[in-house]
Amino acid sequence: MLPRSLSTRLLASVSVLLIVFFGITIAALDFVFRDLSEQAMRERLEAQLLALITASEEDSSAGLQPTPEKTEERFKDLGTGLYGEILRSDGYPSWRSNSLTGTGLDFKTNLRSGERLYVRLHRADGAPVRALSRSIDWQFEDGVTRAFVFSVAEDLQPYYASLNTFRVRLFGWFGALMLLLLGSLAILLRRVLSPLRRVEREIGAIELGTLTELGPGYPRELLGITTNLNALLRSERERLVRYRNTVGNLAHSFKTPLAVMRNLLGGPQTRALPLAQQLNEQVSRMDDIVKYQLKRAAASGGTGLGSAPVDVREALESLRSALLKVYIERQIECELVVDDGCVFFGDREDLTEIAGNLLDNAFKWARSRTRFTAQRIVVAGTRRDGLKLAVEDDGPGVPATDRVHVLARGARLDERVSGQGIGLSVVRELAAVNGGTVTIDDSLLGGARVEVTLPPA
Repeated sequence: MLPRSLSTRLLASVSVLLIVFFGITIAALDFVFRDLSEQAMRERLEAQLLALITASEEDSSAGLQPTPEKTEERFKDLGTGLYGEILRSDGYPSWRSNSLTGTGLDFKTNLRSGERLYVRLHRADGAPVRALSRSIDWQFEDGVTRAFVFSVAEDLQPYYASLNTFRVRLFGWFGALMLLLLGSLAILLRRVLSPLRRVEREIGAIELGTLTELGPGYPRELLGITTNLNALLRSERERLVRYRNTVGNLAHSFKTPLAVMRNLLGGPQTRALPLAQQLNEQVSRMDDIVKYQLKRAAASGGTGLGSAPVDVREALESLRSALLKVYIERQIECELVVDDGCVFFGDREDLTEIAGNLLDNAFKWARSRTRFTAQRIVVAGTRRDGLKLAVEDDGPGVPATDRVHVLARGARLDERVSGQGIGLSVVRELAAVNGGTVTIDDSLLGGARVEVTLPPA
């Protein structure tokens, strides 16, 4: 699974923060709205209660009745949601609004003089209401003072409907605002992180060989990284060149004195001496080492960054043509099977050394036919394709017990065949440096099949 990008992580983090922040803000606004609505409802009930008290007058039964012209119109009709009542101290209703009919509301009457009571009640059908009651001592014209409880109530359905509407709008507003903020942040992050995406693209291009180093024009915060990375790439290429040149020069410097020593030891006067024979064996061994190091120096030893991909078909065609000329007397047939778009991401000398040694061994041991197969290894999520090289021949093959042995440096199964026994060891070493493996098996042609697998990077 691919790791998440910085943009995704930042957007996810900001989304969580916005959800928490907006959640707290919505909860606070909802609390404030409910508190203000509750306060506004109480103030309305206070005003209705005061208006009811103001509109009340004495009646003939020593009670109180609000005058019709001063009474709130909603008290007069059913289903208006506003209710009123005037109770005497003995609990007998002196006046009840028409809107109370059938509601089943029961206002509390045992209040002390001047006491107020603000409560939540329920109608007979279970609908909630808010009720405000106040006890007042009323002095009549005859001087008698009697206690009355004035009560008003209002349905809560409009309040809940208003609260639900507010909440829906609140969530809608904050949801739209969060999406707008996240969209703006995504655009901003895309612009701010564009230099990082450019670094990723250019590193990918360097891995594919289309660029050799990162370009200029990066912001100050990334300038140290890009500059040092370019310096590292240049240093790596220079180090590789110095390594190859040093090893090559060292091997060549040994080659001349070794040739002189071999000529002296091969003279007629010293050839029969036992010591000369021993020295000659050691000189031959040193000569093999020099040739092995020369082969190593010819290869870079890894898929260096910034190197252009090598066309496998072109390189193999060139090798096949050269070997057909070298072994022209044996009339060996060489079949070449290469996938379309097959490339090698690394140094051309590495590919030439691997394929050259494999083909040379196949030509040496083949009776009449060889086959070289090159296949792409494609893995999703990788920038570079892998490569599988297989060489087959119709020769005697390699016994299963000797397949590990022949990959060692200097190992030879048949001393009658020319060579130093270092070709397959170089192939194994270069494959290992490139993260690959070498296997030997039986070929359908009748001989050996040597396969080199270089996995995708």
